[in-house]
Amino acid sequence: MTFLHNLLVTILLLGLYCAAGDAAAIDLSLDSYQERAAASTEETRDWWQVAQFYQIYPRSYKDSDGDGVGDLQGIISKLDYLKEIGVTATWLSPIFTSPMVDFGYDISDFFDIQPEYGTLDDFDQLVAEAKKRNIKIILDFVPNHSSDENDWFKKSVKREKGYEDYYMWHDGYVNSTTGQREPPSNWLQAFRGSAWEWNEERQQYYLHQFAVQQPDLNYRNPLVVAQMKRVLTYWLDRGVAGFRMDAVPWCFESLPDANGRYPDEPLSGYTDDPDNPAYLKHIHTQDLRETVEMVFQWRTLLDDYQRVHGGDTRVIMVETYSQLDYVMQFYGNRTAKGAEIPFNFQFIVGGNGDKNNTELTAGGFVKIIKSWLGQIPAGKTANWVMGNHDQRRVGSRYGEDRIDLMNMLQMFLPGVSITYQGEELGMTDLDISWEDTRDPSACNSNADIYEEFTRDPGRTPFQWSDEANAGFSTNSNTWLPINPNYLTINAKTENASTTSHLSLYKQLVQLRQLKTLQLGSTRYANVGDNVLAIKRSLTGQPAMVLVANVLDTKVTGVDVAGVLYASGNYKIKVSNPQAQASAGDSVTLSSLSLEPYAALILESV
Repeated sequence: MTFLHNLLVTILLLGLYCAAGDAAAIDLSLDSYQERAAASTEETRDWWQVAQFYQIYPRSYKDSDGDGVGDLQGIISKLDYLKEIGVTATWLSPIFTSPMVDFGYDISDFFDIQPEYGTLDDFDQLVAEAKKRNIKIILDFVPNHSSDENDWFKKSVKREKGYEDYYMWHDGYVNSTTGQREPPSNWLQAFRGSAWEWNEERQQYYLHQFAVQQPDLNYRNPLVVAQMKRVLTYWLDRGVAGFRMDAVPWCFESLPDANGRYPDEPLSGYTDDPDNPAYLKHIHTQDLRETVEMVFQWRTLLDDYQRVHGGDTRVIMVETYSQLDYVMQFYGNRTAKGAEIPFNFQFIVGGNGDKNNTELTAGGFVKIIKSWLGQIPAGKTANWVMGNHDQRRVGSRYGEDRIDLMNMLQMFLPGVSITYQGEELGMTDLDISWEDTRDPSACNSNADIYEEFTRDPGRTPFQWSDEANAGFSTNSNTWLPINPNYLTINAKTENASTTSHLSLYKQLVQLRQLKTLQLGSTRYANVGDNVLAIKRSLTGQPAMVLVANVLDTKVTGVDVAGVLYASGNYKIKVSNPQAQASAGDSVTLSSLSLEPYAALILESV
């Protein structure tokens, strides 16, 4: 995903995420969200509803062969770490054969492994070793486009039989005034500039919503649909537990008119830069209904596979930063099953996307939570994504003082929790120089504005230890620079500390096993600008409460008992270091004192 959707959605939702100053409570009681979550009894829970998901960006996770690039054997060597921190399912960013123009999202062979990552044997070993540790492997599926080095594209260029219309081709037009050839429409790619590229050999333009080297597949061609289903089946046969569907909103475009002309998109008014993708409103190239229906087809494929081969549910995760009414369609409807997990990016698009969000008030947090829980369809399960490889890290967007608070919030909210590698350590962004920049989204700009587009700061190598190169590689020339804060922020050091980000993260994963957090109803509120309060309740189980001071000023005498309808005595179950409190301490909900950025998870007694 790209800067484009972050910017557009941020602009559209600015009003939603303004700060709230007065106390306000949103009640999602047992007969509302709880029923809608399809988790009212223990017996109805599927594995993915209680799984701890973890995203691995393979290039930056662990290098096993000293080339400065992470690989599959590196991941295998760290499976015990994943098990130790409570991960039960991990999805890998693309590992398929690729020229690496967009670091794996430009796929030249959907049926093989990128050599610098390993081999198919390595992948099979990864699946087998993960299974021994009860960890499921989920793959990134890139349906919208391929690499221009893919044989499919080469055959399409040559108009070989069966491949003539595998991609989006068009003659374009000749300007009657200038005599110059012009593209079929004004559509813009996500990496700046026209979405159309002239191919001299075929003498036509092809569509590429991303880089020039990433031509869009034509999903109105049944042969393409069938081919991509073969890709899914191939990896299911190799033991994957599901797929994260990348860049789904771009799979379909509006049809041309009777004269074969594609419709231009209107100006957005957001920027004067005509190459910036935010220059246009993408009403013809994103979020079409046909895309949702294609996801339904993939869901049917996975369900049919399970019926034949048995085993657990194969899950679908959908990446889309679209308007929420469109996102919710991916859950399915009365006649068609959809994705289990259409990604909830509200904590990413809220508060100006990847920009500084350290001053978001408790009211702003409440509005973010409400935006998802208030629209989720009946019978569906919520999910919470705080960050990923396309975004600034949580600690850099919400503030380093809030790292533990954000992990506590993510684990406490109802539904599925998905962690991006390194967030359990509190890894932060590293400013990358123009000379070291690798992200094509930034490289297609210039040295003056690249930081507006780059995704590199959140992709730096995982910090395993305080040893050379953060224990990531024996090679000092890593593919991206390593953040110098690895000397203190690393897995080895934090694993030895009882007050580290990692220590707290492991406590939270264990806490999520409680029935109240898996099945309980949810009520949430803010008290003024500072205090966020959430209560989880389940009949016959202790109630759980999270209280957090989200700002940098101390508050005293805070009453959350009233807004949460909470009575009785509570004790501290988990706290962050800022709280200056200990597990087992008693707490009075009607008169709380909270240090800046303090967060507590409480249990009724």
